[in-house]
Parts: sequence; structure tokens; C-alpha cells
Amino acid sequence: MKRRRGTFDENVKIANIPGDGVGKEVVPAAVRVLHTIADIHGGLKFEFTEFPWSCDYYLKYGQMMPEDGLKQLQDFDGIFLGAVGNLNLVPDHVSLWGLLIKIRREFQQVINIRPAKRLKGIASPLTNPKDFDLIVVRENSEGEYSEVGGRIYQGEDQISIQNAVFSRKGTERAMRYAFELASKRKAKVTSATKSNGIVHSMPFWDEVFQDVAKSYPHIETDSQHIDALAAFFVTNPSRFDVIVASNLFGDILTDIGAAIMGSIGVAPAANINVNGKYPSMFEPVHGSAPDIVGKGIANPIGQIWTAKMMLDHFGEQELGSHLLEVIEQVTKSGIITPDVGGSATTSEVTDQIISHLKK
Repeated sequence: MKRRRGTFDENVKIANIPGDGVGKEVVPAAVRVLHTIADIHGGLKFEFTEFPWSCDYYLKYGQMMPEDGLKQLQDFDGIFLGAVGNLNLVPDHVSLWGLLIKIRREFQQVINIRPAKRLKGIASPLTNPKDFDLIVVRENSEGEYSEVGGRIYQGEDQISIQNAVFSRKGTERAMRYAFELASKRKAKVTSATKSNGIVHSMPFWDEVFQDVAKSYPHIETDSQHIDALAAFFVTNPSRFDVIVASNLFGDILTDIGAAIMGSIGVAPAANINVNGKYPSMFEPVHGSAPDIVGKGIANPIGQIWTAKMMLDHFGEQELGSHLLEVIEQVTKSGIITPDVGGSATTSEVTDQIISHLKK
């Protein structure tokens, strides 16, 4: 089954998984925003089906999702996910691999994209952030997060081996996605590497990057070692446009990207299936934040910006761009949550975004 993309004149069917902690607070907020956008659009309608899969579900049933969970999800147009994990209830490796990563892997969501930009009205911790606007394309299916490896022996002789796996297909796929994205932006791609220290996989990564770049002569290219690149994210993020990175490097860079925006609570993400066989999944970068659950102060912007990325994926870039503009109108007006220096509640920020959308 091919996922529908483009201008819709019928219901868009979305699997809604609020998950854990503040996910149950910010997902409903973002759903309200999406319904508002659909009403304004006129020909677009979202049909959400909610699934209660979470750590609470695990405590009750001994698994993060039912055995046929993936079958239940496979015919949806997209998956809208909140936050997964509650270390006080379930070990992280159980909760993540039982739900989030299971969906990513089984639904072949081989690309993870995470933007970072300076949002008006939200102070960056950087002294001189300028107006950075970058996006990280992260290979999402292999690399350092492969399951290849194991343990042998016991006691002081115990050995743990974790193998990083880089296929030409997976590496080139991520790079081509990055170049195509850059062609619609500022026409620059930076590769995150570490070929001066990792002697097999990273020289291979560099070679594939050079080969792919030949097909895009109009795109400026750059290659940076991950340690220097992480430093440049702090000292001069405005120099970057699109960064392509391996699974681990991309994960680290995008948390830095969230930090320089002012809070991980505003950072969005998308897990993209590129072959059309399964739905893509859209989730914010932040976790379940159990320390603020129930206080009504969780930042909904990460989830709402994630909704913007879902609109883009469905071919509604104009609506997506308008939503991000409205988010910035609200942040610029000072209606922001405590994590970014404000005093507004989750519902107050959401209400303001909806009010501005209706103007």
C-alpha cells in the first residue's frame, strides 16, 4: 500500500500514540491544532485513532504494544507519537525497543530528520546565535545502533562487542535524501564523519558522500569531524544548512540543536519511510518529563512543530510553513512555557496558536 501524499480531499487517517508522561498532555494539544488547520483548509480532515501503548500498558500486559500492534498500525497514513519511557516503571531499553524502535525498524523508517532554528521570542543559551536554521538528516536504521554483537565470558574476563553496521544502500539513501532536501533550501550539505579515528566505517562514509555529491554539482559540500562539528553547533550554528550524519552522530547533534534553541521541549522530529510501504512516524525530541507531569506546564511546541513536519510530509508545505510562522508569532509575543523562561501553561500556548491560526 502506498502512503497518500499531496493535497487531500478526504480523511487523513492518523494513529495517535500519546505514550508516557507529558506525551499525554502535549499530543492532545497538537491534535487540537491539527483539527483547527483542517477546518481552515476546508478540504483536509484528520481522523485520529488513539492507542494506549505506554509504560502503563507494559505494567498491565507485560509488553509495550500487543503482538499484532504493527499490523494495527500499518494501514494508517501516519503515526503521531508523544513520548516513550518512564524509567521509574520500565527500563529504557525495554520501553524504547518495545515500541519506538520497534516501529522505526519494522516500518522501515530509515531516515530521521530534525530541524533546529532560532525561534523568535525564545532565548538561546548562546551569546551570539545569529539566525541559525539547520536540519539534520540522520541515518535511522543501522550504523552504531545495529543489534549485531554480544557478550562472552564472565567476571573480569567478560567482553562486550557492539558492531557498527554501514551498508552502501543505507548510507547512500540518507545522503541522497540530504542532498534533495538541500536543493530546496540553501544548497549546502555538511557530512558528519570521524575518519581520523574510526578506520573502517567512516572512510567508507566519506567515500560514499563524495560519490553522491557528484550527482549534485550545484550543492556546496563540506565534511567535518563530529567533535569539531559539535563545537561548531555551539560556536557558529548559522553556518550550516543540511547536515547528514550516522545514527549515533545524528542523535547527538540533534540534542545539541535542541539545546541551542533554548529547550529540548521545542524540538521536533520525523521518522520517514521512503518506499511507501508503511506509514512514517512523527515525534518530538523530548522525553516523558515525569518531573512536570500533571503540572500543566509542558511545552507543546515540540509536538506542534512535529505536526508541521507531518503536514509537510503529506504535501501540505504551505500549511506547514504557516503553522511555523504562527508558532513564532506566539513565542515572539511572550506566551511561552517555564522551560523557555515564560509563565504560560500548555493550554495557554496552544490556545494562542489556535487563535492566531484563526485570524
